Amino acid sequence: MSQDDFSTGTVELEDAELKFDKPPLYTVVILNDDFTPMEFVVYVLQKFFDYDHAKSTEIMLQIHNEGKGYCGAFSLEIAETKSQQINQFSKENEHPLKTDIEELAKD
Repeated sequence: MSQDDFSTGTVELEDAELKFDKPPLYTVVILNDDFTPMEFVVYVLQKFFDYDHAKSTEIMLQIHNEGKGYCGAFSLEIAETKSQQINQFSKENEHPLKTDIEELAKD
């Protein structure tokens, strides 16, 4: 076979924009109760979210005044893990503190 037996050509690719959806983000929500000491909530926020004392106190007051507080934006897996860890830690320390996760609204 000679080279003339094969057709050669070029393939032109249009300028295609690849669009990827960002994965949804979730927040850990700490729920207010009438029994968990405020100091314990501040400690939990420092331990599991690495917030300083001032930021932890601010979130604790949000929980106390509004019934729940938001603790940051994470992937689903990280939010679930943090929520489970806090619930377990609270139980081990004989406090009824509970958490949940909520999907953040997309912009």
